[in-house]
Amino acid sequence: MATEAPKKMEWLVVIPDFPGVHEKRLAVRPQHFANLGPAKESGLFQMGGAVLNDVPTSDDPSTFSFAGSTIVMQAASRDEIKEVLRKDVYASTGVWDVENAQMWPLLCAFRNHK
Repeated sequence: MATEAPKKMEWLVVIPDFPGVHEKRLAVRPQHFANLGPAKESGLFQMGGAVLNDVPTSDDPSTFSFAGSTIVMQAASRDEIKEVLRKDVYASTGVWDVENAQMWPLLCAFRNHK
């Protein structure tokens, strides 16, 4: 009997930044955004953004106090999530602390679309 592949579901993922990586984050940010395209188009990433320590005082990212990132994504397991995260430029350049990412299965009760 064939085994069924694990069902993919949505996950809320919070990835902390390592301390002291503000300049590094800003330097690779354009590449991070460019690489998100295929993940968004495939449905792997549903939404995401920066987690901040403080409310921004401007729209200039160089003034943001980044704590990390959050992503809502489709995956079958925490291991799959970590595998995907490790391929991101934020992980490969030492911005994200993937080993300390927090991951929760998400059952969305409602969605508001603008």
